[in-house]
Amino acid sequence: MKITKLVVASHNQGKIDEIKKMLSPYQIEVVSARELNLPDVEETGTTFAENAALKAEQLSEASGLPCLADDSGLCVNALGGRPGVYSARYSEFEKDGKTERDFSRGMDKLLAELAALDTADHSAYFACVLAFKIPGEKCRFFEGRVNGVIAHEKSGTGGFGFDPVFIPDGSDKTFAHFSKDEKAAVSHRGRAFEKFITGVFNAD
Repeated sequence: MKITKLVVASHNQGKIDEIKKMLSPYQIEVVSARELNLPDVEETGTTFAENAALKAEQLSEASGLPCLADDSGLCVNALGGRPGVYSARYSEFEKDGKTERDFSRGMDKLLAELAALDTADHSAYFACVLAFKIPGEKCRFFEGRVNGVIAHEKSGTGGFGFDPVFIPDGSDKTFAHFSKDEKAAVSHRGRAFEKFITGVFNAD
């Protein structure tokens, strides 16, 4: 099946922009769940793969299009792998009876938890699982991971999510100081995308 259009199962504009940029060389029309007025899919899985599959399967069926979904998160070893699959929800709080999400508050919470442990172990990794679903076919999965450490304070204004507190191995700066191209070359999502591109577009 020649893929000319696909839907990205996300309402996160930063993530959508990254994916559009990575797919730009392939002349594929990329639309987001938000653009198609598709709802958020409740992430009830306990692994990145389960959550990615839930989104890919439901939104592919709803749109009739191939769907690319990802679930990704920050796993901090000293915190037993948290926040992990709950990375987005880790930054949620209640305000005026509504659930809001603020990653700046989430990073403050994370840094406070690490400080309370008084540990020298700030090792962590970002993990990403991409699920790709073509109507009538089974989901395919592509995984990426990048190791690093949690900084002692937020730094940088780029990126999104927990980027301002994550320093990847081999660097002395957080992801929030990377350009989009620099980040894509080494990030968990970039590595998962390399496997996705190879498996889907360069399979021949």
